[in-house]
Amino acid sequence: RFIACPRLARTVQRCLQDGASPGPQPVVLECAPGPGVLTRTLLNAGVRVVALESNSAFLPNLQSLENSLDGQLKVVYGDFFRLDPLGTGTVKLPAMCSDKLFETMGVAAVPWRADVPVKIFGILPQRKERTTLWKLLFALYECNSIYKYGRMELNLFLSEREYKILTAKSGDARAYQALSVLWQVACEIQLLHMEPWSSFVTNLKSGGLAVPKSVWLPNDHLCLIRLTPKKNLFTEGLQPTHSATFIFMVKQCLAKPKIRLTDRLNSWSVDNGGNLLRELEIPEDTVARNVHPGDYRRLFEALQDSSVFTESWFNDEVLDGIRNIS
Repeated sequence: RFIACPRLARTVQRCLQDGASPGPQPVVLECAPGPGVLTRTLLNAGVRVVALESNSAFLPNLQSLENSLDGQLKVVYGDFFRLDPLGTGTVKLPAMCSDKLFETMGVAAVPWRADVPVKIFGILPQRKERTTLWKLLFALYECNSIYKYGRMELNLFLSEREYKILTAKSGDARAYQALSVLWQVACEIQLLHMEPWSSFVTNLKSGGLAVPKSVWLPNDHLCLIRLTPKKNLFTEGLQPTHSATFIFMVKQCLAKPKIRLTDRLNSWSVDNGGNLLRELEIPEDTVARNVHPGDYRRLFEALQDSSVFTESWFNDEVLDGIRNIS
């Protein structure tokens, strides 16, 4: 939950002003507004806000604020981080379906290359940061959930540790992971603000700060980052229909980051890895950890076009496991 902080207010206002076009402005979806500190900042910036709150204790004050305004704020009971739950059966609040949420917001789907239709603000659940990032990533690549409606811009507070992982450069032994590759291929990632943990309310009964543990990476702040999906993410070589295969490929390559890329490719099609890497002008002795995100995409597109690497390298069982990660 946010507490009052002038620095945050100024940063959020700048964030809303950046790149603003003369036409209709995106709707702002605020996740877990709580007492409404950020809500008021958003409203003061003149935008239309939909506040999605899962804690019923905060609803009366938010609804009172809603009633004092002329349609600028809409309060909805629900949990953004429980949108489109896996499994079958009736979806019970505060979990909800994205179709219902966007119908309530009055937002229609737009083409992928259109302008951003919704800007989303919130804090990732601390205990589920990694799981939530994976869930959002699958939704993005497959154009499911919120991404059925276009290129949703995420403005999220997450731990400094996870920010370091998302923006890690190839070759970074501690931070460069599959998440690094996949988010960098999919989105423009911008650091908007870093705020000490002390600016946020903790849920710990002891009164201490609920700071996720980190051994190797800095984790002294929460980082407000902007994740804007790229207009050119989907091309002939990468489409939502087979993007899960791309995710699988990257995860398999970086499961053992010190393995030579040639060896990984040869495990999918014997003795053909070297030829493919030479075509892409990637040194044959390159290890998985040293491959740039853009080269992973080029590699996948080459695999898709290859007559040698067929669907035999696609492992349904492993893919099903990572698709159900959340």
